[in-house]
Amino acid sequence: MRPARGAVIGVFLGLGAPIAACGAGTLTVAAAANLTYALEALDAGFRESCPGIDVTTAVGASGNLVAQIRNGAPYDVFLSADLEFAEALVRTGHANPKSLTPFAAGRLVLWTVKPGLDVSDIAAAVRNPAVHALAIANADSAPYGRAARQALEKLGLWAEARPKLVTAEDISQATEFVETGNADAGFVALSAVVSPRLRAKGRWTEVPAGLYEPLTQVAVITARGSGNPASARYVSFLRGEAARRILEGFGYGVPGAPAGAR
Repeated sequence: MRPARGAVIGVFLGLGAPIAACGAGTLTVAAAANLTYALEALDAGFRESCPGIDVTTAVGASGNLVAQIRNGAPYDVFLSADLEFAEALVRTGHANPKSLTPFAAGRLVLWTVKPGLDVSDIAAAVRNPAVHALAIANADSAPYGRAARQALEKLGLWAEARPKLVTAEDISQATEFVETGNADAGFVALSAVVSPRLRAKGRWTEVPAGLYEPLTQVAVITARGSGNPASARYVSFLRGEAARRILEGFGYGVPGAPAGAR
């Protein structure tokens, strides 16, 4: 039986002793869209530790990336926004089960850049007549969209919110809808609104964690990536102190962080 989503997951990556030398090579990483704003810093940190490895990244909704990998997309490592999509690749033989590695926990916020719009009370903001368009990622393919739907349902707001919803392909596009004014407010990743580019824009309030299933960010090495030594090195980096500092700076909870951090 698969462990409950959000449960503490052991790290199964058998990397053995610390890697002394990275060598040269290339690596392709498919990452959930919520990581968009942190990826540049993460990849820069990885290049510092392994300067000979050239990293290429692609972002999208976790469910869409799973479909691409199953259809032969040349990705070595998949960074999923939740455990379920990473495990989906394992079940079909498209990823190495021993490589499943939780490395962060995402957080959901309600954000607006509309002047005068108060989002400090989520229920009041959703019901506000001034909110005509409310951005949300696709709940079928994007874990952050699913989390937003779960929160709205638990708050008893789903029926009221539905006529206002503007559905984005992924959480990055939902953020863009809000930033450009195509949505009055939206449920987006905390990592976006605290990023250097957006942290001075608008107002946000965090959605209480108890309203949605944990957004456990999980790395997994694809079947293709299993033959590339750089894959294990990248996943190992995500578990290290340098990556932890970067992820915490973008608002993620990190395994092994002090009690109370999320």
